[in-house]
Amino acid sequence: MDSFDAPGEPVTVHAPAGTIIGRRAGQVRRFLGIPYAEAPTGMRRFAPPVPRGRLPEPFDASRHGATSQRVPLFATTTIPEPSIPGDDVLNLGIVAPAAQDDDRGPLPVMVWIHGGGFLAGSPASPWYDGRAFARDGVVCVTVGYRLGVDGFAPLDGVRPNLGLRDLLLALDWVRENIAAFGGDPDRVTVAGQSAGGAAVLALLSSPEGGGRFHRAVSLSGGLFGGDADAARDLLERLGRRLGVPPTRTGFGGRTVEQIQQAVIDLRDESGGRLVLGPCVGDDLLPVPVADGLAVHGHDVPLLLGATGDEFDGGAEQETRAAARAAGTRVTDALFRSACARTAAARRRAAAGTWLYSFEWPSPMLGGAAHCADLPFFFDVLDAPGVAEALGPNPPAGLATLMHADLVGFVRGQDPAWARATGALGDPAREYGRPGAALTADTTGVYDPVARAVEPC
Repeated sequence: MDSFDAPGEPVTVHAPAGTIIGRRAGQVRRFLGIPYAEAPTGMRRFAPPVPRGRLPEPFDASRHGATSQRVPLFATTTIPEPSIPGDDVLNLGIVAPAAQDDDRGPLPVMVWIHGGGFLAGSPASPWYDGRAFARDGVVCVTVGYRLGVDGFAPLDGVRPNLGLRDLLLALDWVRENIAAFGGDPDRVTVAGQSAGGAAVLALLSSPEGGGRFHRAVSLSGGLFGGDADAARDLLERLGRRLGVPPTRTGFGGRTVEQIQQAVIDLRDESGGRLVLGPCVGDDLLPVPVADGLAVHGHDVPLLLGATGDEFDGGAEQETRAAARAAGTRVTDALFRSACARTAAARRRAAAGTWLYSFEWPSPMLGGAAHCADLPFFFDVLDAPGVAEALGPNPPAGLATLMHADLVGFVRGQDPAWARATGALGDPAREYGRPGAALTADTTGVYDPVARAVEPC
């Protein structure tokens, strides 16, 4: 058995998608690598996802499926992000309680979208293991989707935003099948971090997202929705590097590995500013995400926030505080401003919007850095790589509190703190601010970035 295998004894579920054999260990059942769409190869590459037909034979769901990531963005990443070979990259994993309790009925579901800048990332990360959610009566689903050129390149003759279309199809699969795993298809929360959090906001803003999920959580997500012309300039440069025309046929003649490596090489040459992600102007994103949020998804409660430092750590606490007060950091421009803008866009949403801010400074990362909140929200401080990122003694009590807040939201509870509207002095829950209680409801956390935001 290796790190991609689920531990335990076989356990079988009969779902509309077919017979699926996972593993049960202790109080947790895991069903990994379940294909929700046909493999995006051959003529299906650069095409909208095709629903997977009913599995003709019992499916062995004992190990993580293939990942869209073939080449990691960096040699070392904060989150362990394994790359797993194979063609069936459009797969999902389910972690559920070991036994269904008929007295409490079907359980709420959280569908998790991994980050990675829309270029990389892996749903097989041990930081995304849903065992603590299963322990607390939540079915956790992790989803793989196409990345980079294969998922988000605006190529002529190709429908845009294929990665988002993958996610919508995965949500359809969950709606049709999750009851067989003990989940409630009428209580689905879509959640994600970084690019995954941005994808959540994009889906929430889309006229196509309605009815597929009932709550939403965006951790360190931004309002990404680029211009297709800018992306095409990138594709021209990429084509020259690969020696092919920047077309569906040209890129189709190169492997996913070759394209991902070329994208990363270009990104390094561009100082890390190279981005492929959702594009505005199609049926999924007809308008920019912020504009869509002012219209769509108002019946979906939203929890969102950011870390205090994101990509601006490393300095002394006083220096970080001064830069944050000015509101001019990358952290503020990309992440914290998105929280204020989203709250403003949704200020009339009946379902409500709530803000949080993660403030605990990792001694290893030099601040409340990007991704540092994930082991707390997932309550997996014992997972591989956590000690390297957070040090040997991250506060377990903070993980207990943050995880409980997220579980309560997924279960359908409104957060204990007041709603946000995008105005100055908006309330937020702070987690782990030095010198304060582990959790503290406060106001004004997002004011430096909110001042630059006009109400929608």
